[in-house]
Amino acid sequence: MILLGLRLSLRGGRETAARLTLIVAGVAVGVVVLLATLSLFNAFQATGARPCWECTRGTAPSGWALDSTAAGALWNLREDFYAGQTIKRLDAAALGASGPVIPGLSQMPGPGRYYVSPALARLLDSAPREQLADRFPGTRAGLIGRAALSGPDELVIVVGRTPQQVAAMLGTRQVGTVAGEPARDESAEVYQFAFGIAAVGLIVPLLVLVGTATRLAAARRETRFAAIRLVGGTSRQVNTLAAVDAAVGALLGAPAGVLLFQPLRPAVAEVRITGSRFFPDLAAPSLWQYAAVLVCVPLVAAGAALWSLRRVRISPLGVAGKTAPPPPRAWRVIPLLAGLGLFAGPAFKEGKPDALPANAAIVLIMVGLVLAGPWLTLLAARLTARLTRGAATLLAAQRLAADPKTAFRSVSGLVLAVFIGTAIAALVPAVVQGQRAVAGGTLNDVLGASFFRPGIAGLPPRAGAELLERLRAHPGVSVMPIYARADLDAVLPPRDGGPPPATSVVECAILARYPVLGSCPEGARAVMGNFARIVGADNPLTVDRLLPLAGPASPPASTTAGLDLKAVLVSTDDAATLERLRTLLADHAAEAPMTFAEIAQVRAELYTRAENVALAMVALTLVTGGCSLVVAIGGGLVERRRPFTLLRLAGTPTRTLAAVVLLESALPLVLAAVLAAGAGFGVAGPAIGQLAMKGATPAMPGPVYFAAVGAGLAACLLVILTTLPLLRRLTAPDNARFE
Repeated sequence: MILLGLRLSLRGGRETAARLTLIVAGVAVGVVVLLATLSLFNAFQATGARPCWECTRGTAPSGWALDSTAAGALWNLREDFYAGQTIKRLDAAALGASGPVIPGLSQMPGPGRYYVSPALARLLDSAPREQLADRFPGTRAGLIGRAALSGPDELVIVVGRTPQQVAAMLGTRQVGTVAGEPARDESAEVYQFAFGIAAVGLIVPLLVLVGTATRLAAARRETRFAAIRLVGGTSRQVNTLAAVDAAVGALLGAPAGVLLFQPLRPAVAEVRITGSRFFPDLAAPSLWQYAAVLVCVPLVAAGAALWSLRRVRISPLGVAGKTAPPPPRAWRVIPLLAGLGLFAGPAFKEGKPDALPANAAIVLIMVGLVLAGPWLTLLAARLTARLTRGAATLLAAQRLAADPKTAFRSVSGLVLAVFIGTAIAALVPAVVQGQRAVAGGTLNDVLGASFFRPGIAGLPPRAGAELLERLRAHPGVSVMPIYARADLDAVLPPRDGGPPPATSVVECAILARYPVLGSCPEGARAVMGNFARIVGADNPLTVDRLLPLAGPASPPASTTAGLDLKAVLVSTDDAATLERLRTLLADHAAEAPMTFAEIAQVRAELYTRAENVALAMVALTLVTGGCSLVVAIGGGLVERRRPFTLLRLAGTPTRTLAAVVLLESALPLVLAAVLAAGAGFGVAGPAIGQLAMKGATPAMPGPVYFAAVGAGLAACLLVILTTLPLLRRLTAPDNARFE
């Protein structure tokens, strides 16, 4: 029976050859999409599993005993920023003859020398020296190897210093060995969640594609296999023929997909799902994944073929006496409505998502979308037939109404992808907007630098005055000094629920330039407040909750003379001047000086990366859905060759038949996209409202979303149009011969 199945599949005439070609093409594209997803996941996993030298903690040196008997090294790891890019900086000094060496270097740099990553070397060569290179003392000794980097775009520098210089820096640690364990990245769970959601949205369309490809001309095969049953063939023999018929296409399509993926693999490595590229050799499936794809895809294809022949297994006469399936009922929309209702209320508690109800709501919505699709397709078909009277519209509407489940099946995979992409693409811009709406956005370009350190209130008065003079020497620069209270040691922590203590002092004349921060009591020359707390705060929403920092009831201060400089706020309209100011402040600040917009960007970057993962999967899924449409339309034309040919012989114009095919395919496609997008906005709206993010309002998704979804839908419609010439050829009167 296996040989007979091979002969029927490979030598069954032009129709069989065309069907086999479509199956091979559909399966190959599905395999390419699957391998691309596996490649990105493997690269993410491999990057996260690399030894994390940045995780080396060490201990605080006791008394800074930096004599010749000390061992190990002094490390000071911190972040710097340039033009919105994060630079990872390590200042290190060996204690004794040698010290620990990070991966990617054969030896640590000595005093006055530094190593940089290739990406940072290019940036240093292109940026003006006074804006970036002046922050790093010494000369370049070489490049950092990839063992120390998470990707080719990572900006890293290792600066060699003397022990005394490193010891004077805040946060310095004495280390003996370099950490070799993977990093415990808090964002890893977010990425894994994004990959999981994307996988759900991707696997379903892939299964639909493979199933659709292997079910091509199912009606013709059912009739043929039923005839074999009538002449004495057993159910087992028919199953063998069907499995061989489906597996042949999959066995040819899976290797073709693997071969097609190889020239596309470099493009996959360019996808920046985490904000930067992966090393190209990491973005590749493993050997066992290749083997699993080559084995599992034919098995899935054979299973889909066997499922399509379930009526033949019941009775060989079942095909001839087929009855129309019962129409879908209205109950199918209940899970969708229940999921949306659950997500709008019980899924959140006190402004935070509750994991169990939120996950249950998402599952209900995803299941409800797939269940409600056929019923909504039926309603749309009946409404279309009622409102229009054209021949093509009536034919298309009647066919959709007769079997809405089959009509919706080929586009059901798009529903989950568009739903997930719309929900994330609508939620992330709102979150980012809330992060950047601190003080109405008036502080976004204000650069903050803090000089407070444990046990040190700030820069001494003389050093502070010199720094302020150098800052004000730049034209167009506005500087707001924030001074430490003279009686800072007497300031008590606030009681539970009480206001934060006033730990700093600002001159009223300067505070008037920043009205969003507050105002002074009438007649005061200076005012006390919690001004320094907002400088370097890692959550912009916290800053928004603290504003205003002073008011008519705030305690006045007599003067700022003789006080330590605790922090400064600097603003300018010139980007180059801002970088020069950052370079100047970096030598004195406890942490890297950052603008409020940069702080918001760092916090929002995680959400944007998760959005990129989802939209990448949406794009891949739309490609898969388009291939499903090609296969479904081609198979449908082959199956309906007889009725379409008879209609054409009866005088029906070819353009009418083409309009029928176009409407049958486009109506479920557009309906699925609108339904999924509506559900996505239905999830994003309550999430934004329940999270109660100040300054966050529902926003339209970004251009990447519309480019991905719009281009995907346009491509799908174009695919439908490309199949129409096949209709003219299949229904030619000269070919009106039937088996």
